Amino acid sequence: MSEFPLVREQIGGVPIRQLVETYGTPLYVYDLSVIERQLAQLAAFDIVRYAQKACSNLTVLRLLRERGALTDAVSAGELRRAELAGYPLQGDPPPVVFTADLFERGTLELIVEQGVHANLGSPHMVAQLGERAPGREVTLRINPGFGHGHSRKTNTGGTHSKHGIWHEDLESCLLTADRNGLAVSGLHMHIGSGADLDHLSQVCRAMRDAAMQVGRSVKSISAGGGLPVPYAEGESPIDVDGYFERWDATRRELEGEFGHSVRLEIEPGRFLVAESGFLICEIRAIKQAGPNVFYLVDAGFTHLARPILYGAYHPMSLCAPFAEQRSMQEVLVGGPLCESGDIFTQDAEGIVRPQTLPKANVGELLVIERTGAYGATMASNYNSLPLAAEVVIRNGTPELARRRQTIDEMLAGEIVS
Repeated sequence: MSEFPLVREQIGGVPIRQLVETYGTPLYVYDLSVIERQLAQLAAFDIVRYAQKACSNLTVLRLLRERGALTDAVSAGELRRAELAGYPLQGDPPPVVFTADLFERGTLELIVEQGVHANLGSPHMVAQLGERAPGREVTLRINPGFGHGHSRKTNTGGTHSKHGIWHEDLESCLLTADRNGLAVSGLHMHIGSGADLDHLSQVCRAMRDAAMQVGRSVKSISAGGGLPVPYAEGESPIDVDGYFERWDATRRELEGEFGHSVRLEIEPGRFLVAESGFLICEIRAIKQAGPNVFYLVDAGFTHLARPILYGAYHPMSLCAPFAEQRSMQEVLVGGPLCESGDIFTQDAEGIVRPQTLPKANVGELLVIERTGAYGATMASNYNSLPLAAEVVIRNGTPELARRRQTIDEMLAGEIVS
């Protein structure tokens, strides 16, 4: 059986039609057993720190905490989510690390007041935190001067990236830290989502050089995230053992230089949750435009933005009676939004690329797969569409993890004057 079936009847042992009868569409569903499986693959690392921006649903976040993962937060809202999921904001190692390239004013106050460990991505952050909270330990995120990713929009290193302290500015940041008594206890380096092992070896060398420049105060190094996830036939999973071996060799080299242990962290987001997620939608119209057949569904880029953002491919399947016996056809899948770009089957240049699916009828269910990462977290209310409900499957039982937003809830913050 293909890893990417064109016909799907259940998710995590629960019939899809049962899920829709109970919760409606569009609907996000997460199979928690997949997240646990992915987390187990990273057991060799000292710390797995979940990048919750990939999927910040509180049930998912709490599961990862219960399974021993720490977390990363990039905003005051994500710090609050971490608290609600049961994470303390202080500890050794830090249960929660705040990572950013700037401090919003209110967030800086929160970091100072709550004693949250900060991973600083710009020289000004070093100065600002040093002035407000001298004497703390901090982590520096370094831009090594190069990057790599599955899209130019997910490349987080090099001269075109806003992320991290430029490697040539490290020395001046160390001087700023020293003036304020900040101890640089950690280094973080992430060059983009989808980096391969060849690029990883370059990152490891750059991390070694940066750590040697900082010196013996370094107690931890973070490999960042970006581990690739296969979305299509022919794509291979990342060699997790090879990934660990390269970083472990770097860690051991630094331990030999410094004469003390160095903690090795990894910071996955997509790797942990992407394969767990499914976006179920209903086909509401089918139309022909010359040679093209369109399946138009009740989910759009307000629910899943990855295709319109960077041409991301997602496998799809049909849940319908006798779907496996039907003939196949090339189709384009689009949503309800008043935008030509509201197409789930497109490439990075915005060119439509049909996918093969069984012939369908209006009212049948289409499943967009591997949507657990950067799906619901990137959702919006564009076109005044409410956010979808989110359900988790735990041990074969569905649980509502976020109820469907109502129109009144969507409008509640607005004031008519």
